[in-house]
Amino acid sequence: MEKLMIRGGRPLRGTVQISGAKNSAVALLPASLLAESEVVLDNLPQLSDVAVLSEILEDLGGKVTWEGDTIRIDPSSMRSIPMPNGKVKLLRASYYLMGALLGRFGEAVIGMPGGCNFEPRPIDQHIKGFEALGAQVTNDHGSIRISAKQLRGAKIYLDVASVGATINIMLAASRAKGSTIIENAAKEPEIIDVATLLNAMGAKIKGAGTETIRIEGVDSLHGCRHSIIPDRIQAGTYMIAAAATRGDVLIDNVIPKHMEAVTAKLQEMGVHVYEMDESIRIVGQPSYESVDVKALIYPGFATDLQSPMTSLLTQASGVSILTDFVYSNRFKHVPELMRMGANIRVEGRSAIIEGGPLNAAKVSAADLRAGAALVVAGLTVAEGVTEVTGVEYIDRGYDFLVDNLRRLGADVWRENE
Repeated sequence: MEKLMIRGGRPLRGTVQISGAKNSAVALLPASLLAESEVVLDNLPQLSDVAVLSEILEDLGGKVTWEGDTIRIDPSSMRSIPMPNGKVKLLRASYYLMGALLGRFGEAVIGMPGGCNFEPRPIDQHIKGFEALGAQVTNDHGSIRISAKQLRGAKIYLDVASVGATINIMLAASRAKGSTIIENAAKEPEIIDVATLLNAMGAKIKGAGTETIRIEGVDSLHGCRHSIIPDRIQAGTYMIAAAATRGDVLIDNVIPKHMEAVTAKLQEMGVHVYEMDESIRIVGQPSYESVDVKALIYPGFATDLQSPMTSLLTQASGVSILTDFVYSNRFKHVPELMRMGANIRVEGRSAIIEGGPLNAAKVSAADLRAGAALVVAGLTVAEGVTEVTGVEYIDRGYDFLVDNLRRLGADVWRENE
């Protein structure tokens, strides 16, 4: 096991290249098995979750080859085999195998998904969608067994605008007979990315990115080549880190429209933000105003960025309030920040943050985005070395983190625990 060592107090300066979106990649890889010929994905992030999913595709009989950040997947020899345990337990996105296997083979047996355990995240909306399409869903000794002789299109209203359920239903419905309409669909950019891939494979999907998605089922899908969109959460984390260290950083390979909620809050604090076609420049300032932040579903402020944003708000004068309307208890980073001297109290869905300097400490990441919060916090500390354990969580969402931070002038390194 490794730990991350951070000697802070240095403004980040320079340019950082943003990788492909993790939350797209973990859906696009399962989506590839719906095709019957080779699928090529470019701009794939080098993350542990991506590596695990590529291994699962091989376990299913796919032929997978890597060339840098490009992966080639030949799904022609794949078959549906039960996967009750093992690798599917390592990441939450393994649930996308349900919709993909159901669409391609009419059956799937998948263990309950794993991943970051910051709050219970039920898959009831996924199951509701599969059943509406005509599938039978049963719990088989802790695994989800899904089967259908023939999937048929249906009108499905999601009680919650769930990203996972929206994508999973799209995957299955793309091979169903007839038309499917998803109402109250999630609107995240990653959903558009998955729909773009499926349409390039021959699917007929309209309305991705809006609250109503229409899918006309097709008999078969073919291979294609697709480039993954930039990771808006990774980009937002570097934007926040640049502001927190009072740095001057150009974040390259981004879609500025995806970052509007973050940009607006940074500007409200007093950070200077300059948008270009495919990049954003963050210029930190000596002092920041306190702000109130509400984490909401897209296009609101992303819940995945509320943890690192908490660290930035400790650098603002006055009291800020950060409320998460997506998850009710996503504050495992707060006790660790308090170890570093942060003045924070949690009341229900909200964290009340009083600005003030942080101190170096030994802290532990309890999940992926909590880890990002601790890295941002460590970069702001003027004296001493912050030790962050739980690096394996951080590696699930940030590839080349140490290399990128070093290129920006940070004093960061890994050590064995």
